Amino acid sequence: MTEFRFKPARDLGMPLGESLRSVRRESGLGSALLQATWRGAVRGWLRLYHRLSIEGHENLPPAPPFILVANHSSHLDALTLGAALRGPAARRAYALAAGDHFFAGDLSAAFAAGAINALPVWRGQPSRAAGDIAVLRERLVEDQGVFILFPEGTRSRTGEMGRFQAGIGALISNTGVPVVPCHLSGAFAAWPPTARWPKPGKLTLRIGKPLRFETGYRGKAGWERIAAECEAAVRGLGTD
Repeated sequence: MTEFRFKPARDLGMPLGESLRSVRRESGLGSALLQATWRGAVRGWLRLYHRLSIEGHENLPPAPPFILVANHSSHLDALTLGAALRGPAARRAYALAAGDHFFAGDLSAAFAAGAINALPVWRGQPSRAAGDIAVLRERLVEDQGVFILFPEGTRSRTGEMGRFQAGIGALISNTGVPVVPCHLSGAFAAWPPTARWPKPGKLTLRIGKPLRFETGYRGKAGWERIAAECEAAVRGLGTD
């Protein structure tokens, strides 16, 4: 018989506003129901308005934990990757989003946390980054989570894919958790960063075979190698 152990919520005792903006945030029943409704609405919208097609769905690991990484040029990117997930993977998925953008105001923070189930990444705050990465690594492995991550760090303003940053390496190194490379086509044309609203346009998501980084990737040099290997895998999916 498995021993039962009580583990308090990571955000126990945090004020609501602080919890919404923390990587320690835990979702309650109300948030879970809201997120399920949101996922269904987004899938329908992407299928009807953007004619979303997904190639390589069989490459997704059968169960969490794992990370999805992709090129980033549109408001549609995280929504599209999330729409590819089903079952426990969908329920345990977190999009890692820019804290200074999506969590700046109370309403935007509540929507990002409550509906999208995003966790904030606070850019330009190195003193906070190390502690947040430690918590994210813990959540990924212990909670069997799924992270949606864009290692470029920001959306491309030209549609061209940029260089992957070493943060993905710090997050995943020596965990053995699969990293699934993905490539999005058509998202920039349908909803670029400079546009307020989307327009109809065909979206294609290609999912590649998982990568693993179990040993030998310590320190900044190792993290940069991980970033480079992930970047190469994503770029490879974008070539016909």
